[in-house]
Amino acid sequence: MADLILHHYPTSPFAEKARLILGFKKLAWKSVLIPQIQPKPDVAALTGGYRKTPILQIGADIYCDTALICDVLEHLAPAPALYPAQGKGLARTVAQWADSTLFWTAMAYNFQPKGAADLFGKAPPEMGKAFAEDRKAMSVNMTRLRPLDAIAAYKSYLRRISDMLEGQPFVLGDAPTVADFSLFHPLWFTRVRTPSMAGILDHTPAVLEWMERMAAIGHGDMEKFDSASAIQVAAASQPHSLLVDSTFQDDHGIALGSLVTVASESFGPEPTEGELIAATRTHFSLRRRDERAGTVHVHFPRIGYVLRKVETPA
Repeated sequence: MADLILHHYPTSPFAEKARLILGFKKLAWKSVLIPQIQPKPDVAALTGGYRKTPILQIGADIYCDTALICDVLEHLAPAPALYPAQGKGLARTVAQWADSTLFWTAMAYNFQPKGAADLFGKAPPEMGKAFAEDRKAMSVNMTRLRPLDAIAAYKSYLRRISDMLEGQPFVLGDAPTVADFSLFHPLWFTRVRTPSMAGILDHTPAVLEWMERMAAIGHGDMEKFDSASAIQVAAASQPHSLLVDSTFQDDHGIALGSLVTVASESFGPEPTEGELIAATRTHFSLRRRDERAGTVHVHFPRIGYVLRKVETPA
């Protein structure tokens, strides 16, 4: 099998989710550090437009969004399992809530002035401004929670997580599942990246103890790599998807082989254009060609993404 290449940056919470899962699965992986903000030309060479972090590259296959990356890693290393035999649907549902509602509540809380100072206080003023403008552009389809409204919501969510941990080490039992990794990364950002805001966690000691257990999993066997080499890997490879479901599910009236775009329905609306080669119950896949990366297949989870046909002029 080709190497696992994770394109990410250290402060990305969703990248921390992926890094921990790689450690949990005891998988070796290569680390390509990418910019926090646009432009990201080497990312675009692989994805064609999608720019959220992280992305997982395996040869000439590019997997977008941690929801889909989790499925790929589960296929590669079924044990230890992210999705428990009993409660698989519950684990996925909690993970989806954590990656959306909990995440954006935590970010609204974290990016109050003290938290922003933790992140950008020692950087030139233009860096913080550039980050704010970049994330504003990524959020055009979203209604953002106001920071003061986020305080009470975040406290309530932390109490709910604490309740889930009552009498057990992880939220669904004796072992971590995808739910734990999704719940962890927004809280990790509060504690590690915006420590001035981390006092909110002190009110739920069970959550802090659980966070220690999660952090102890570590990131596994990581090797530094560079983006130019990753693009060369793609160019020298033939796409071969590791996504196991392949039955065509047509909910759009768009045939396979059509020129389409896929884009996030909310945060990060930049579309990827290509030939539709798969539309299953779980994912979309596009074939596209790049001057540097060659022919790549770019894969997206179905939930949270919008498929549109590219209308060509008559």
